[in-house]
Amino acid sequence: MSTDKRRVPFRAPERLIDRTDALAAVLGEDRTDLLVTALRESLQDVAHDDELTQEVAAAYYDDEISADRLEALLGADEAANVRVLDRQLDDAFVEDVADT
Repeated sequence: MSTDKRRVPFRAPERLIDRTDALAAVLGEDRTDLLVTALRESLQDVAHDDELTQEVAAAYYDDEISADRLEALLGADEAANVRVLDRQLDDAFVEDVADT
């Protein structure tokens, strides 16, 4: 995992930040560390959720996201599977068109 960091300002509901701060205090952690951990875990869940994986794959098939973003979201192995399936679907389409 890269150690490069980028500041990402965002707005969140005050109640959510208050809850985050309270949990960070209880755990003796920094708010940022807690938010980064929650975000990382949420993104990892995408690779294990079939419905979300299909949405990410569809975005790739529709050229809405790049292969790099596909891999960042799904991991190298699952992204490779999606890219192979995309090529197979393209080849099948070409064959179907050629047969007509």
